[in-house]
Amino acid sequence: MQIHVVRPNQRLSQIAQIYGSSVQDITEANELPNPNNLVVGQAMVIPIVGSFYWVQPGDSLWSISRKFGIAYQELARINGISVNQPLSLGLRLYIPPRPKTRAEFNAYVEPRGNTVAPALETAAREAAPYLTYLAPFSFQALRDGSLKEPLLNDFPAIARANNNTLMMVITNQENDQFSDELGRILLNDMTVQNRFLNNIVATAKKYGFRDIHFDFEFLRPADREAYNQFLRKARDRFKQEGWLISTALAPKTSAAQMGEWYTAHDYKSHGEIVDFVVIMTYEWGYSGGPAQAVSPIGPVRQVLEYAITEIPPGKIMMGQNLYGYDWTLPFVEGSVARAISPQQGIELAARYNVPIQYDAKAQAPTFKYKAADGKQHEVWFEDARSIQAKFDLIKELKLRGMSYWKLGLSFPQNWLLIQENFNVFKRPS
Repeated sequence: MQIHVVRPNQRLSQIAQIYGSSVQDITEANELPNPNNLVVGQAMVIPIVGSFYWVQPGDSLWSISRKFGIAYQELARINGISVNQPLSLGLRLYIPPRPKTRAEFNAYVEPRGNTVAPALETAAREAAPYLTYLAPFSFQALRDGSLKEPLLNDFPAIARANNNTLMMVITNQENDQFSDELGRILLNDMTVQNRFLNNIVATAKKYGFRDIHFDFEFLRPADREAYNQFLRKARDRFKQEGWLISTALAPKTSAAQMGEWYTAHDYKSHGEIVDFVVIMTYEWGYSGGPAQAVSPIGPVRQVLEYAITEIPPGKIMMGQNLYGYDWTLPFVEGSVARAISPQQGIELAARYNVPIQYDAKAQAPTFKYKAADGKQHEVWFEDARSIQAKFDLIKELKLRGMSYWKLGLSFPQNWLLIQENFNVFKRPS
C-alpha cells in the first residue's frame, strides 16, 4: 500500500496511472469526498501490493534498504539492478510488502442523548474487524456504588460478530464531568466499594464484558494509593471470572509530575497491577485552547518513552484521536473550536481552495482558510501520514497497540493502514 500526497495540477486518473491502480479503487479506498477536486497536500492511500519509492538526493541502495527493512541485495534483485549500480535521481524502486507485527486495537464508542444514532452503529460495524476491543463509553459510577448504564443497543452483538472483547468502561463522572469527590467515596468507603464491585460483576455477566476498564480521572492526589489498592482488589475479583482489567492514564512525562489530572495516576503500580493501560496521548490541541496539533509526535513520544520505563511496553496502548479541530482566529480565551473528522478536514480545504500543509515537527496536516464571514480559521487534523508515524512509533517501542477516541468520525485511511502494518490480535472467546 502506498501513501501518495497530491501535487499541484494532479488529477486522480494521473495518480492511478502512476501506481497501476484505478480511479475507482482509489476513490473507494479513501472514500474520497472530492474525487474531481483534489487538494494539493491531500494524503491518500493507494490500494496496491507493496509500494514504490523514487530515489532522492543522497540515497544509496543500502540507505533505502535500511529505510524499508529489507536487505539491499534483495532490493536490487527485486528491481533487476546490480548492487553496484549507481542510482539515478527519480529512479522508481518497487518495495515489497513488509512483515506485519501483532498488535491490539481498541475503540471507544460514545452514544449521546437518548438514542444511538444509526451512523454510530454503522461506524462500529465498519471498524470492528480491525479491533481487538470495543468499548461503549461509559458506565458511570454513582455515589451509592450502583451504575448508570450507557446506551448499548447492538454494540454487544457487533462485538460478538467480530470476535471483539467487549470492554466495560467505568468512569467517575457526574453530569459529564469527572468528580474527585465521587472518586474519594468509591476508593475509600469500603461498604460502597464492595457494592460497586458486586454491581460491576453482575453487569459484566449480564452483557458479556470481558475487560473491565477504569477511566478514573481528576482524582485527589491523596487518593493515589487508595486507587492502587482498589485496582488490586478489583483485579483479584475479576480474575476469578477470567476477565481482564485495564485503566486509562493521563499522559505523564515523569513520576513526579504534579497536578489534579496526573498525581493519582501511578504508572509503575498500574503496570504491575492491571493487564494493560491506555495512555491518553492526545489533546495537546483541544477545543478550549489555542490552535495546534491534537497529538504532535514529539510530545507523544516523550510520554511513551517515559511510560516504558515504568510499565512493560507490552502493556501499553497508545491513545489516538480520530478527530481534528477547526479554530476561529485569533484564539480568544473561552472560545471553543469545532471538532471535525479527517474527511471533513479535506472537504474544508477543497471548499476554500487552500493547500494542505504537513508540519514535519508535529507530523500532522494543517491549513488556514478565510470563511465566508471574513474570519480566519486554522485547522489541524489527522491523515495517512500522521497515523503512519504513530504506527511506526508503536513498532519502534514495541507497544501493545493503539486505542482510539472515538468512533463516528470518518477516517478510512486509518483502517486500511492498520491492515497494512499489523496482524490484529483477536482474543479467544
